[in-house]
Amino acid sequence: MSVWRGLMRRRVAMVGLVVAVGFVVLALAAPLIAPYAPQEMVPGGMTADGSPLPPSEQFWFGTDVLGRDLLSRMLYGARISLLIGLVANGLALMAGTLIGLTAGFLRGVVGGILMRSTDLMMAFPALILAIVIASLVGPSIKNVILVIALVNTGPVARVIYAETTSLAEREFIAAERALGAGTARILFRHILPHLLPLIIVWGTLGISTTVLFEAILSFLGVGVRPPDPSWGNIVFDGQSYFQTAPWLVFIPGFAVALVALSVNLVGDALRDLLDPTLRGRH
Repeated sequence: MSVWRGLMRRRVAMVGLVVAVGFVVLALAAPLIAPYAPQEMVPGGMTADGSPLPPSEQFWFGTDVLGRDLLSRMLYGARISLLIGLVANGLALMAGTLIGLTAGFLRGVVGGILMRSTDLMMAFPALILAIVIASLVGPSIKNVILVIALVNTGPVARVIYAETTSLAEREFIAAERALGAGTARILFRHILPHLLPLIIVWGTLGISTTVLFEAILSFLGVGVRPPDPSWGNIVFDGQSYFQTAPWLVFIPGFAVALVALSVNLVGDALRDLLDPTLRGRH
Protein backbone atom coordinates (compact mmCIF):
# COMPACT_ATOMS: atom_id res chain seq x y z
CA MET A 1 0.00 0.00 0.00
CA SER A 2 2.88 2.36 0.70
CA VAL A 3 4.10 1.85 -2.87
CA TRP A 4 0.62 2.62 -4.22
CA ARG A 5 0.40 5.77 -2.12
CA GLY A 6 3.83 6.83 -3.33
CA LEU A 7 2.78 6.17 -6.91
CA MET A 8 -0.36 8.26 -6.48
CA ARG A 9 1.72 11.21 -5.31
CA ARG A 10 3.63 11.17 -8.59
CA ARG A 11 1.32 12.81 -11.10
CA VAL A 12 3.40 11.98 -14.15
CA ALA A 13 3.52 8.30 -13.19
CA MET A 14 -0.23 8.23 -12.60
CA VAL A 15 -0.83 9.77 -16.02
CA GLY A 16 1.36 7.05 -17.51
CA LEU A 17 -0.57 4.38 -15.60
CA VAL A 18 -3.94 5.73 -16.75
CA VAL A 19 -2.76 5.85 -20.37
CA ALA A 20 -1.32 2.32 -20.24
CA VAL A 21 -4.48 0.90 -18.62
CA GLY A 22 -6.58 2.82 -21.13
CA PHE A 23 -4.82 1.13 -24.04
CA VAL A 24 -5.37 -2.29 -22.44
CA VAL A 25 -9.08 -1.55 -21.95
CA LEU A 26 -9.45 -0.38 -25.55
CA ALA A 27 -7.67 -3.50 -26.80
CA LEU A 28 -9.92 -5.80 -24.78
CA ALA A 29 -13.03 -3.94 -25.89
CA ALA A 30 -12.07 -3.90 -29.58
CA PRO A 31 -14.79 -6.37 -30.72
CA LEU A 32 -17.41 -4.21 -29.00
CA ILE A 33 -16.31 -0.71 -30.00
CA ALA A 34 -14.60 -1.14 -33.37
CA PRO A 35 -16.88 0.34 -36.06
CA TYR A 36 -15.88 -2.28 -38.64
CA ALA A 37 -14.13 -5.64 -38.85
CA PRO A 38 -10.35 -5.15 -39.19
CA GLN A 39 -10.24 -6.85 -42.60
CA GLU A 40 -13.43 -5.31 -43.98
CA MET A 41 -13.00 -3.18 -47.09
CA VAL A 42 -15.59 -0.54 -46.31
CA PRO A 43 -17.77 0.64 -49.22
CA GLY A 44 -16.80 4.21 -49.99
CA GLY A 45 -13.58 3.77 -48.04
CA MET A 46 -11.41 5.12 -50.84
CA THR A 47 -11.38 8.14 -53.08
CA ALA A 48 -12.39 7.96 -56.74
CA ASP A 49 -8.76 7.48 -57.76
CA GLY A 50 -8.23 4.68 -55.22
CA SER A 51 -6.44 6.65 -52.52
CA PRO A 52 -7.02 6.30 -48.74
CA LEU A 53 -9.49 8.67 -47.11
CA PRO A 54 -8.22 11.16 -44.51
CA PRO A 55 -9.70 11.28 -40.98
CA SER A 56 -13.32 12.36 -41.04
CA GLU A 57 -16.56 12.10 -39.09
CA GLN A 58 -17.23 8.64 -40.51
CA PHE A 59 -13.64 7.39 -40.35
CA TRP A 60 -12.02 8.96 -37.29
CA PHE A 61 -8.54 7.75 -38.21
CA GLY A 62 -9.12 7.65 -41.95
CA THR A 63 -8.81 4.53 -44.09
CA ASP A 64 -5.82 2.54 -45.29
CA VAL A 65 -4.57 1.60 -48.75
CA LEU A 66 -7.25 -1.08 -49.13
CA GLY A 67 -10.14 1.06 -47.90
CA ARG A 68 -10.24 -0.49 -44.42
CA ASP A 69 -11.12 1.60 -41.37
CA LEU A 70 -7.85 2.50 -39.64
CA LEU A 71 -9.46 2.97 -36.22
CA SER A 72 -10.77 -0.60 -36.29
CA ARG A 73 -7.40 -1.93 -37.37
CA MET A 74 -5.67 0.06 -34.62
CA LEU A 75 -8.00 -1.35 -31.96
CA TYR A 76 -7.55 -4.94 -33.11
CA GLY A 77 -3.84 -4.33 -33.67
CA ALA A 78 -3.55 -3.20 -30.06
CA ARG A 79 -4.79 -6.63 -28.95
CA ILE A 80 -1.96 -8.36 -30.80
CA SER A 81 0.78 -5.81 -30.05
CA LEU A 82 -0.01 -5.62 -26.32
CA LEU A 83 -0.52 -9.40 -26.09
CA ILE A 84 2.91 -9.98 -27.58
CA GLY A 85 4.43 -7.32 -25.33
CA LEU A 86 2.95 -8.74 -22.14
CA VAL A 87 3.46 -12.45 -22.87
CA ALA A 88 6.98 -12.08 -24.31
CA ASN A 89 8.03 -9.89 -21.43
CA GLY A 90 6.55 -12.33 -18.92
CA LEU A 91 8.41 -15.26 -20.47
CA ALA A 92 11.68 -13.31 -20.55
CA LEU A 93 11.20 -12.30 -16.93
CA MET A 94 10.53 -15.85 -15.76
CA ALA A 95 13.38 -17.40 -17.76
CA GLY A 96 15.85 -14.65 -16.85
CA THR A 97 14.94 -14.85 -13.17
CA LEU A 98 15.33 -18.63 -13.13
CA ILE A 99 18.70 -18.50 -14.90
CA GLY A 100 20.06 -15.64 -12.82
CA LEU A 101 18.79 -17.06 -9.54
CA THR A 102 20.23 -20.52 -10.21
CA ALA A 103 23.57 -19.26 -11.51
CA GLY A 104 23.99 -16.67 -8.77
CA PHE A 105 23.30 -19.10 -5.96
CA LEU A 106 24.96 -22.29 -7.21
CA ARG A 107 27.87 -20.67 -9.06
CA GLY A 108 30.60 -23.18 -9.94
CA VAL A 109 30.31 -25.10 -13.20
CA VAL A 110 26.53 -24.79 -13.45
CA GLY A 111 26.54 -21.06 -12.84
CA GLY A 112 29.44 -20.57 -15.24
CA ILE A 113 27.71 -22.45 -18.07
CA LEU A 114 24.45 -20.57 -17.58
CA MET A 115 26.03 -17.13 -17.49
CA ARG A 116 28.49 -17.76 -20.33
CA SER A 117 25.53 -18.85 -22.46
CA THR A 118 23.78 -15.63 -21.48
CA ASP A 119 26.88 -13.59 -22.30
CA LEU A 120 27.04 -15.25 -25.72
CA MET A 121 23.46 -14.21 -26.46
CA MET A 122 24.12 -10.66 -25.27
CA ALA A 123 27.25 -10.37 -27.42
CA PHE A 124 25.04 -9.85 -30.48
CA PRO A 125 23.00 -6.66 -30.97
CA ALA A 126 19.52 -7.49 -29.72
CA LEU A 127 17.65 -6.20 -32.77
CA ILE A 128 19.90 -7.94 -35.29
CA LEU A 129 19.70 -11.20 -33.33
CA ALA A 130 15.90 -10.93 -33.19
CA ILE A 131 15.68 -10.28 -36.94
CA VAL A 132 17.92 -13.25 -37.75
CA ILE A 133 16.04 -15.66 -35.50
CA ALA A 134 12.64 -14.41 -36.68
CA SER A 135 13.74 -14.86 -40.30
CA LEU A 136 14.82 -18.44 -39.58
CA VAL A 137 11.75 -19.61 -37.68
CA GLY A 138 9.25 -17.75 -39.86
CA PRO A 139 6.73 -15.01 -39.07
CA SER A 140 3.84 -15.82 -36.72
CA ILE A 141 2.51 -14.45 -33.46
CA LYS A 142 3.86 -17.43 -31.49
CA ASN A 143 7.30 -17.18 -33.05
CA VAL A 144 7.48 -13.43 -32.48
CA ILE A 145 6.68 -13.97 -28.79
CA LEU A 146 9.37 -16.63 -28.46
CA VAL A 147 11.98 -14.58 -30.34
CA ILE A 148 11.42 -11.44 -28.27
CA ALA A 149 11.39 -13.45 -25.04
CA LEU A 150 14.67 -15.14 -25.98
CA VAL A 151 16.39 -11.86 -26.83
CA ASN A 152 15.22 -10.15 -23.63
CA THR A 153 16.09 -13.04 -21.30
CA GLY A 154 19.81 -12.21 -21.20
CA PRO A 155 19.64 -8.73 -19.63
CA VAL A 156 17.16 -9.94 -17.00
CA ALA A 157 19.35 -12.93 -16.14
CA ARG A 158 22.43 -10.72 -15.80
CA VAL A 159 20.71 -8.31 -13.37
CA ILE A 160 19.17 -11.11 -11.28
CA TYR A 161 22.50 -12.94 -11.20
CA ALA A 162 24.34 -9.90 -9.84
CA GLU A 163 21.75 -9.32 -7.12
CA THR A 164 21.55 -13.01 -6.20
CA THR A 165 25.32 -13.22 -5.88
CA SER A 166 25.25 -10.30 -3.48
CA LEU A 167 22.38 -11.72 -1.43
CA ALA A 168 24.01 -15.16 -1.20
CA GLU A 169 26.89 -13.60 0.76
CA ARG A 170 24.64 -11.96 3.35
CA GLU A 171 24.73 -13.10 6.97
CA PHE A 172 21.11 -14.21 7.12
CA ILE A 173 21.76 -16.67 4.29
CA ALA A 174 24.80 -18.06 6.12
CA ALA A 175 22.63 -18.44 9.22
CA GLU A 176 20.01 -20.37 7.24
CA ARG A 177 22.68 -22.71 5.91
CA ALA A 178 23.99 -23.24 9.45
CA LEU A 179 20.49 -24.19 10.56
CA GLY A 180 20.36 -26.84 7.85
CA ALA A 181 18.03 -25.11 5.39
CA GLY A 182 18.00 -26.70 1.94
CA THR A 183 18.76 -24.97 -1.34
CA ALA A 184 15.12 -24.72 -2.40
CA ARG A 185 14.09 -23.17 0.93
CA ILE A 186 16.86 -20.58 0.80
CA LEU A 187 16.14 -19.68 -2.81
CA PHE A 188 12.38 -19.38 -2.63
CA ARG A 189 11.82 -18.35 0.99
CA HIS A 190 14.67 -15.91 1.49
CA ILE A 191 16.43 -14.81 -1.70
CA LEU A 192 13.49 -14.59 -4.12
CA PRO A 193 11.39 -12.30 -1.86
CA HIS A 194 14.32 -9.86 -1.75
CA LEU A 195 14.40 -9.90 -5.55
CA LEU A 196 10.70 -9.11 -6.00
CA PRO A 197 11.10 -5.30 -6.14
CA LEU A 198 13.77 -5.68 -8.83
CA ILE A 199 11.63 -8.17 -10.74
CA ILE A 200 8.60 -5.86 -10.61
CA VAL A 201 10.59 -2.91 -11.93
CA TRP A 202 12.20 -4.90 -14.74
CA GLY A 203 8.85 -6.47 -15.57
CA THR A 204 7.24 -3.05 -15.93
CA LEU A 205 10.04 -1.45 -17.93
CA GLY A 206 10.34 -4.53 -20.14
CA ILE A 207 6.80 -4.15 -21.49
CA SER A 208 7.73 -1.03 -23.45
CA THR A 209 10.80 -2.78 -24.89
CA THR A 210 8.84 -5.79 -26.08
CA VAL A 211 6.09 -3.63 -27.62
CA LEU A 212 8.74 -1.68 -29.53
CA PHE A 213 10.45 -4.91 -30.59
CA GLU A 214 7.21 -6.28 -31.98
CA ALA A 215 6.54 -3.08 -33.89
CA ILE A 216 10.03 -3.09 -35.39
CA LEU A 217 9.94 -6.77 -36.37
CA SER A 218 6.47 -6.42 -37.93
CA PHE A 219 7.55 -3.27 -39.76
CA LEU A 220 10.54 -5.14 -41.20
CA GLY A 221 8.29 -7.97 -42.36
CA VAL A 222 9.58 -10.68 -39.98
CA GLY A 223 6.99 -10.20 -37.25
CA VAL A 224 3.21 -10.40 -37.34
CA ARG A 225 2.07 -10.89 -40.92
CA PRO A 226 -1.23 -9.98 -42.57
CA PRO A 227 -4.11 -10.63 -42.29
CA ASP A 228 -3.46 -10.23 -38.54
CA PRO A 229 -3.14 -6.49 -37.81
CA SER A 230 -0.45 -5.12 -35.50
CA TRP A 231 0.79 -1.60 -35.07
CA GLY A 232 4.07 -2.50 -36.74
CA ASN A 233 2.63 -3.96 -39.92
CA ILE A 234 0.08 -1.13 -40.12
CA VAL A 235 3.02 1.27 -40.36
CA PHE A 236 4.67 -1.02 -42.90
CA ASP A 237 1.52 -1.13 -45.06
CA GLY A 238 1.21 2.66 -45.04
CA GLN A 239 4.83 3.67 -45.53
CA SER A 240 4.58 3.92 -49.31
CA TYR A 241 1.76 6.46 -48.87
CA PHE A 242 3.67 8.53 -46.33
CA GLN A 243 3.54 11.76 -48.36
CA THR A 244 -0.06 11.49 -49.53
CA ALA A 245 -1.56 9.75 -46.46
CA PRO A 246 0.73 10.50 -43.49
CA TRP A 247 -1.91 9.44 -40.95
CA LEU A 248 -1.23 5.81 -41.91
CA VAL A 249 2.24 6.15 -40.37
CA PHE A 250 1.81 8.82 -37.71
CA ILE A 251 -1.21 7.32 -35.91
CA PRO A 252 0.19 3.82 -35.26
CA GLY A 253 3.67 5.25 -34.69
CA PHE A 254 2.28 7.66 -32.10
CA ALA A 255 0.40 4.80 -30.40
CA VAL A 256 3.61 2.74 -30.06
CA ALA A 257 5.54 5.72 -28.70
CA LEU A 258 2.74 6.64 -26.27
CA VAL A 259 2.50 3.11 -24.84
CA ALA A 260 6.28 2.89 -24.44
CA LEU A 261 6.44 6.30 -22.76
CA SER A 262 3.54 5.63 -20.39
CA VAL A 263 4.92 2.27 -19.25
CA ASN A 264 8.40 3.73 -18.79
CA LEU A 265 6.98 6.52 -16.61
CA VAL A 266 5.35 3.94 -14.34
CA GLY A 267 8.48 1.77 -14.32
CA ASP A 268 10.72 4.70 -13.39
CA ALA A 269 8.43 5.62 -10.51
CA LEU A 270 8.34 2.04 -9.25
CA ARG A 271 12.12 1.86 -9.42
CA ASP A 272 12.42 4.98 -7.29
CA LEU A 273 9.86 3.68 -4.78
CA LEU A 274 11.11 0.10 -4.50
CA ASP A 275 14.87 0.64 -4.64
CA PRO A 276 16.04 1.63 -1.13
CA THR A 277 19.14 3.33 -2.57
CA LEU A 278 16.96 5.76 -4.54
CA ARG A 279 14.28 6.56 -1.97
CA GLY A 280 14.10 10.14 -0.96
CA ARG A 281 16.11 11.47 -3.89
CA HIS A 282 13.10 12.69 -5.84
